[in-house]
Amino acid sequence: MADLEADLLARIRTHGAVPRHIAIIMDGNGRWARERHMPRPFGHRSGMKTVRSVVEGCLEAGVEWLSLFAFSQENWQRPETEVSALMSLLEEFIAREADELKRQGVRVRVHGDVHRLNGPAAAAVDRIVSVTAGGTRLGLNLFISYGGRAELVRAAQLLARDVQAGRLTPDEITEDEFRARLFTADCPDPDLLIRTSGEQRLSNFLLWQVAYAELYISSVLWPDFGRPALYEAICDFQRRDRRFGRVTP
Repeated sequence: MADLEADLLARIRTHGAVPRHIAIIMDGNGRWARERHMPRPFGHRSGMKTVRSVVEGCLEAGVEWLSLFAFSQENWQRPETEVSALMSLLEEFIAREADELKRQGVRVRVHGDVHRLNGPAAAAVDRIVSVTAGGTRLGLNLFISYGGRAELVRAAQLLARDVQAGRLTPDEITEDEFRARLFTADCPDPDLLIRTSGEQRLSNFLLWQVAYAELYISSVLWPDFGRPALYEAICDFQRRDRRFGRVTP
């Protein structure tokens, strides 16, 4: 481990609570490739390598949950060649990393409109979920073909069906009931939301869940966002005063 990584990790371990759940909007692959006069898929491939580094960094720091925004519903509108390359990279990532993630105790779950994935990509998703099902050290949520508004609509539809079937009355619809119908129902809301590449927007990611998340905007493009950048974000989180609307006595 490099000196900088070791120093930052030591600081994390001595400076208070680590975020239980980190969510990341992985942005900047295209710009990273463009700066090197390479096609966009080259950036996506380099970004895929960063995923392993960040997962391992979370394991080292003691993070319990990691949520990665891998592919949005809007991304289907990109050129067919780029979408095809992204699906191939998804298959490659799973083929390369599934067994290692299992070995490290990582449980992978995939959320979103995965029915839109082609046959090989859908099969790869099923495989990584199955292979890693017994992991207990880190829960890794991969959001693929996902949109935050679509998730909220889905939750509302599920509630409406329960009311229609007589399992629930309108007055019994609470925040807890709504949360129970989200993809992330069995994990805590993110404590820290990181966005790379310097952009300052949520991009329709986990709109309900990040209501009280600390936001950390990094100017680093995703392919360059390694463990030191992750640890710096966690150190920044540890300096925040999280009051959730309350006043500190």
